[in-house]
This record gives sequence, structure tokens and C-alpha cells, in this order.
Amino acid sequence: MGDRRAPRPQGPLSGRRTPLRRVAAECMAWMNRGLDRLPIGHWLHRRVRRSLELPELELRVRALGRELDGLRLAFVSDVHAGSFLDEADLCALFGRIQAARPDVVLFGGDLINTRERELLLFRRPLERLRPRFGMFAVPGNHDHFWGPDIGLWSAFLQENGVQVLTNRGVRVGIGDSSLWVCGVDDLTEGEPDLARALSGRRDGEPVVLLSHHPDFFFEAAAVGVDLVLSGHTHGGQIRIAGWAPIHHSRFGYERGWFTENDCSLYVGRGVGVTLLPIRIDAPPEVPIVTLRCRHPAVPEASAAAAPAVLAVHD
Repeated sequence: MGDRRAPRPQGPLSGRRTPLRRVAAECMAWMNRGLDRLPIGHWLHRRVRRSLELPELELRVRALGRELDGLRLAFVSDVHAGSFLDEADLCALFGRIQAARPDVVLFGGDLINTRERELLLFRRPLERLRPRFGMFAVPGNHDHFWGPDIGLWSAFLQENGVQVLTNRGVRVGIGDSSLWVCGVDDLTEGEPDLARALSGRRDGEPVVLLSHHPDFFFEAAAVGVDLVLSGHTHGGQIRIAGWAPIHHSRFGYERGWFTENDCSLYVGRGVGVTLLPIRIDAPPEVPIVTLRCRHPAVPEASAAAAPAVLAVHD
């Protein structure tokens, strides 16, 4: 990779926070908390929750071993718990995700919204999830900005069965087939390091990368990553005639699939909301991505093969 760096996002919402931006974020948080106290805020957000989608997506991956053909990844991003979403809502959400029978659950950041204690809402809901290969997460800008110590955020998730992949990776495998699952820190509030995230990957091993901000796709596409899963944009959250007035991506990575250099990016619309408890033409989603071998004629994986997850390189 050399000295190559991903371009820093720009704009009022996507760029590095300046003192003025931090004051604006605090003001918006107070507005958010005020709406959260009003019955109309919860009434509006119930309509958002009822529109949640779990789209079934598929991606053919180069060098994916036959034992991992059909691996199902559930991508959960931008929950923004605490604002209009309580523990019962999260239990119901995670129950739906488990019913989709994912093999891996991946959290793409922004679990909390404006208060660090909102993370405690996840304790019981996380017990609903039982993916056979485990759960993994990276932080988002809200997790950094509203949590004075991101180490507490990471420790809570680790204690509740979620491996945090901040600039590190793990190997998921069955038999002779393996997949490198890794993550990077947030692009705006953290210090992403793709070289560290890929450290330990075998030559030619397929890679799934978690990056909260989709603009990190610029760097991942240059180094042989197969799939990047990102959130942050909420799909625009409010779209008018197909146009989103608020942009979180410098390169237009708002929602859905993008491809560059044989690398695929999926930008999920996320689960929750920020500031206003509404979504227009951008319903919430938890995409289920099924990975397939490049060659369509693939024998069924042996039911007796035991899955293995090996943590490598912090």
C-alpha cells in the first residue's frame, strides 16, 4: 500500500469535526433528545420500524472455497439506539435477524446515538442472536463522538459476544476453505489502518471488510478486498423525487451496490434515524448477503464439517 491514504471525506456531515461542527452536533443532539420525549416522535418512528426490510442479496466471490459457498452475512448498521428505539424494539429487531438464519452477524457502527449509556440497551437483544460463526463489529462516528472512551464501547461488546475488529481481522473457516473478515476504524472520528486490518491474511484469501464510512471503499478497492460493507448514509434518510438533500459521501456512495477493481461495496440504509424520526424513500434495512463461489456448480458443503473462527493480530 505504501503511503497511499484514503481521501478524507468533506462537507458539513461527512468531514472531520471542527469545533464549529462539534457545537452543531451538540445542538442537533439536544433537538433529537427533545423529540424523543414527545409522543409524536415515537408514533412517527413506529411507522419507520414497520417498514424494515431484510433484503436477500448475493455476491459471487473469487477464490471462495466450496465449504463456504452459501455463507450468509447479516449486516446491521446505524441502529442509533436510545433515540426512538428501546430495549424491547431491539429484541424484536434481533429476533427477526436471527429468524433469517445468518451464519455471521456484522455490526457496521453507530450502535448508539447521543449518549454512551445507550449501549446498555443491547445486552438482552444480543442474546437473541446465535450465528454459528459469531458476531463482529466496527465503531462509527457516533460511537466515537458520544462515547468519551471507545475502549468502554469495545469492552462492552466483547463481554457480550461481539468481537471488535478495529483495524484487525479474524479468519472464518470450514475445512480447507477460509475467509478473512476484518474491519477499520471510522474514517471521520477514528484512525483507520487497512494494512493492520489485512495483516495475517493469506495470499489469495477472500476478504470481507467492515468500514462504517463508505468513502473508505476508495482504498479497499486498490488492495484486493472482495467485499466492503458500509453504512453511515442512511440511504439519504429523506429523499425527494429520488434526491437526498443531505449527503454523507464525497463520492456519491449513498446506498446499494458499487463496483471497482473487482471489489464490491454495499452501502446499507441502516436501521435507525438521527435527529428526525422519519424516513422518506429510504426504508430501514438489514441486508442478508449470501456469498457464492465464482463457479456456479459447487458441491454442497459437508454438514459434518465444524466451523472455526480464529482471531489473528490485534
